[in-house]
Amino acid sequence: MSGREWFDAVFKRLDPTVEIRWHLDEGASAQKDQVLCSLKGFARPLLTGERTALNLLQTLSGTATLSRQYAEAARGTPVRILDTRKTIPGLRLAQKYAVRCGGCDNHRMGLYDAILIKENHIEAAGSIALALALARQSADSVMIEIEVETLKELEEALIGGCERILLDEFSLEMMQTAVAMAKGKALLEVSGNVRLEEIPTIAATGVDYISVGALTKNIRAIDLSMRVALER
Repeated sequence: MSGREWFDAVFKRLDPTVEIRWHLDEGASAQKDQVLCSLKGFARPLLTGERTALNLLQTLSGTATLSRQYAEAARGTPVRILDTRKTIPGLRLAQKYAVRCGGCDNHRMGLYDAILIKENHIEAAGSIALALALARQSADSVMIEIEVETLKELEEALIGGCERILLDEFSLEMMQTAVAMAKGKALLEVSGNVRLEEIPTIAATGVDYISVGALTKNIRAIDLSMRVALER
């Protein structure tokens, strides 16, 4: 489960006198037909806020549930599963919070807290070396990461002194070679259509991170409902 604060905020905005008592902690697993929380208040604010509050709780719980599945797939390995910026518009903070509830970690929040040099940046700059140089000129203390698509590009990034490198759609064999090349020089992140069943195999190559856009964009909202019992 994830999203209690967003759920609470809906009803508190409509009527601060609404009482909400939660029966399950954030990040805990819920069973079918389990009561998650109890609300007490006037019918109008409860029914007005019902759909918005449930939409938030369902979406964030769906994000946390999928994240938990990926976290479990990596259990027992040192690899860290990361989200991406592929979030629902307006819900980035909420979804990244839900990812943590599920047991995974956050990548950068936006363009301001880390620099990720991608293929378009490299093309615009002219080369990996120039792209790194320009990033270092504009960066203060933020992390700089570069995305590479080939082992040759990986070698260029290592020569350029990049401390964190994203391997985009590398094969398992290429990942293993990359780990050997980067050992002691850079941290490696794997990305690109990573499926849940592939996590243990990718983790076994020795990479440091696996980033998964599906954590926040390929989610299925959890089916939740609210039932009203009138006090007369």
